[in-house]
Amino acid sequence: MTRVWEWNRPVTVREVLEDLQKERSIAYTTVMTVLDNLHQKGWVRREAEGRAYRYEAVSTRAAYAAALMNEAWSASDNPAAALVAFFGMMSPEQRQALRDAVRMVEVDEPADGAEQQAQPAQAAAPAEEGRARAAPRAAGEAGSAEGDEPGANATGKGR
Repeated sequence: MTRVWEWNRPVTVREVLEDLQKERSIAYTTVMTVLDNLHQKGWVRREAEGRAYRYEAVSTRAAYAAALMNEAWSASDNPAAALVAFFGMMSPEQRQALRDAVRMVEVDEPADGAEQQAQPAQAAAPAEEGRARAAPRAAGEAGSAEGDEPGANATGKGR
């Protein structure tokens, strides 16, 4: 997913393979299997191009991260305590990014502040990312040996 997110355009198995081979030896079939697994899980869409496919991310990395944070926060029996603990783990740079994000969400709210109040979990992701797209279901699918391939490990097999 890292390559697909970084390039932000439809990619072929061959393109991903050639890029990965700069770092390590990897088989074409491994890359093809991982991209197919990601397609089956709803992480990428694909379009036929000749005898191959072009794969494109369904959501942004930021939207995926926001969905993970929201899912974890929603699962808590004490959301306020979970947020306090989460904020306590943040670096000063992350806390500043949070403040900036909250300001962005506040700007988007109606002037009277009537019914639409910003939810704390929404503030953790940039407003345009969190609202523009919904990330695929993330439960149990995030991370690999490298932490970037949702649902796939280095061999291309899902967990």
